Amino acid sequence: MALRIRLARGGARKRPFYRMVVAENTSPRDGRFIERVGCYNPMLPHDNSERIVVDAERAKYWLDQGALPSERVALFLAKFGIIEARPFAVRAKKSAPKRKAQERLRAESEKAAAV
Repeated sequence: MALRIRLARGGARKRPFYRMVVAENTSPRDGRFIERVGCYNPMLPHDNSERIVVDAERAKYWLDQGALPSERVALFLAKFGIIEARPFAVRAKKSAPKRKAQERLRAESEKAAAV
């Protein structure tokens, strides 16, 4: 039984609210879960103390039991000092020029620098 600590979405359309839950890997995102360990309300301002609420004791317990946090939950737990912060994986930006265009730009800039 592989466990994850992840976010389950709630709230109305365009008014998201997330519960931080411990669930099996195979259960649906908003489906069955084992325990709720916190919540996240992205609609509140960043400086509001109720934006991210975590039950640190229960989160530590589930991490000790082998539960893996999702990427977003890992950020929240690192913010509260429960786990060590993980580096973000570098992701390709879809809006960036593709490989051939980058090569063409690089060649043009080298050509301009040589002149």
